[in-house]
Amino acid sequence: MSWDLVVVGAGPAGAAAALGALAVEPGMSVLLLDRQEFPRDKACGDGIAPQVFDLLAEVGVTGVVDDRTPIRRLSLRRGALGVDRLMERAAYVVPRMVFDERLVLAAVAAGAVLRKQRVGRVEVRPSGVMVDDVEARMVVGADGAYSLVRGALGIASGPVALALRGYAPTPVGRAGQQVIVFGTARQPSYAWSFDRGDGWSNVGYGEQLRDRSTGAGLLRVGRELSARAGLVRAERGRLTRAGLVRAERGRLTRAGLVRAERGRLTRAGLVAELERLLPGAGDGGVDWRGHHLPLASWGWRPSGGRVMLVGDAAGLINPMTGEGIYYAVATGLMAGRAAAGALRRGSGDAGTEYRRAVKGLLGRHLRDTALAARLTRSGRVLDAGIRASAADQRVFDNLVEIGLADGVLRSGALLRIARQLGTGVGGGW
Repeated sequence: MSWDLVVVGAGPAGAAAALGALAVEPGMSVLLLDRQEFPRDKACGDGIAPQVFDLLAEVGVTGVVDDRTPIRRLSLRRGALGVDRLMERAAYVVPRMVFDERLVLAAVAAGAVLRKQRVGRVEVRPSGVMVDDVEARMVVGADGAYSLVRGALGIASGPVALALRGYAPTPVGRAGQQVIVFGTARQPSYAWSFDRGDGWSNVGYGEQLRDRSTGAGLLRVGRELSARAGLVRAERGRLTRAGLVRAERGRLTRAGLVRAERGRLTRAGLVAELERLLPGAGDGGVDWRGHHLPLASWGWRPSGGRVMLVGDAAGLINPMTGEGIYYAVATGLMAGRAAAGALRRGSGDAGTEYRRAVKGLLGRHLRDTALAARLTRSGRVLDAGIRASAADQRVFDNLVEIGLADGVLRSGALLRIARQLGTGVGGGW
């Protein structure tokens, strides 16, 4: 059977792609492929911005978090500095085990077909795309940080961060809030504790890797450890689930992860950083998982054609915060709509329309986040941002919108941060 649209990966980005396409053309044949059964866990901070639900409402998906607890308080700290404020709109902390299943069920209810399948081949042809033995007129690659679809297009990955996530009982002092404590030694890095509202918090620590050779060091360590334990199973030259590390062009997954120390990376290093920055946050922790975050850059430009990349597969993780759910849902919806539009026109090019849509929604935002991420590698600039946020709610709100959704840097916020650096002058918004 030939399908109008095949989506590889049924997480938030993939489910959103199906929803976006079917909202435009309800009669489209849409196939969602995922290697796992739902519900399934995914390593993530689980924070979901309110703007995500605005996007989902556009395609008729509502009530996704009606039974969850809204969280409005956000605390940001670095060393002795800190700001503790209410966000303009409440966010939610929803385990991916829950959130992803609800989105994929919404996509199925809209008309998509969900199939468990580990995709091994994607081949672009003049008249369509072959996904294993399935023929598609359009394809969306939503298959995550280690995207097979991206590899088939010959697109290299960009900068990466590594993080460790667990779930731990919420201490009284951190209830009802999201807490981020930035590292003081290396930037960007931070520990987090995000209250889910059910007595448990998502906790973890992550940092950006500056040197891809560091990744190779962890790869070697992971191979040694996993081989020693007899846990590694080879599949097409890559290491699968039981291994501590997966090898694919020197990139890393899973549990080895990671702090660089004399070329060696260990999970213990991440746990130690979490405890140092947020003492006691990991006490009683369970379900620890490591994950790789492909960070967005100003230079990301979708290509034309039948195949589109969305979410993590496109390398879209906010480089300031590590947030990726907003990008996943936003780009998924845009790609799905572009696929439906191309089919309606009888065109084999959905990518050009997708590129226009992405530029309209995220063009300036990606530029500003790239700039902000580069600036906040300086502890002095990061401190100035925290002080300015503590002094002015508008600066705080602006930085939250940039870090969690599609906000852009406002001149008033920049001026107030510059003033905190001792180089700025007064000004308006």
